[in-house]
Amino acid sequence: MWKTKLCLATSDQFGMPVADQIRLFKEIGFDGFFTGWREGDDVGEIRRVADETGMYFQSIHAPFGRAADMWKKSHESEIAVNELISCLHDCAENDVPLMVLHTFKGFEDHDPTEDGIENFRRVAEEAQLLGVKLGFENTEGEEYLAAVLSSLSDFDCVGFCWDTGHEMCYNKSKDMMKLYGDRIVGTHLNDNLGIRDFDGKITWIDDLHLLPFDGIADWEDIVSRLNKYHFDGPLTFELNTYSKPGRHENDVYRNMPIELYLTEAYKRACRIATLKRNMR
Repeated sequence: MWKTKLCLATSDQFGMPVADQIRLFKEIGFDGFFTGWREGDDVGEIRRVADETGMYFQSIHAPFGRAADMWKKSHESEIAVNELISCLHDCAENDVPLMVLHTFKGFEDHDPTEDGIENFRRVAEEAQLLGVKLGFENTEGEEYLAAVLSSLSDFDCVGFCWDTGHEMCYNKSKDMMKLYGDRIVGTHLNDNLGIRDFDGKITWIDDLHLLPFDGIADWEDIVSRLNKYHFDGPLTFELNTYSKPGRHENDVYRNMPIELYLTEAYKRACRIATLKRNMR
């Protein structure tokens, strides 16, 4: 879109190989994309498709299944650190400027450790050497995000990736941009319905990743906060077509032809970009 890059996450839920997704994103109007990462992925092939189509390879989302292990000093934490460093090397070798990662996985523990900080410091040191930025995302475990961003504030490569849907569920609608907006390096834009449980218990099934304007998000407020902190990077969207277990909010997307769903995503992305421009 004019003066604003619009990017979209590839997804296993879209029912086609990543290379075909990127080509379809381009046809529909998106300017770029990000992908997930698994050990052994051919990131070079994704880079070749990006170059072929002229699409911006905005970031790679590092795996987060071992995020809780990062807070230990153990064999498991070594595996977790090495996995993140392997992902970093794939970013650097393929000119991907940003790696997005989670600081924690789980809802019961709330106790950041010095061992965890040291593990993330090792990742940040490698990122600094490689020239890759780290975008730590707001997920469950706010204490862990706070500990990492505070302890690693001396690294230019360490920043914040704002997930608007996570803010409404995992963070109970706390203003995460007020805390970390001056360090924002990327976005995961999506809508949500907040926390379903009457007593406020948060679970992973609250994280819906709806199309913008299908939930309760105040998009004028979201873009005003982006503008407040002078974020002029790509507007990057992370969206799901599958509903969480026992829920049905995303079912309508799954029943749409993927071309129509992605076109709808692009139309709404354009609405947000226009809002952002008009509210400056």
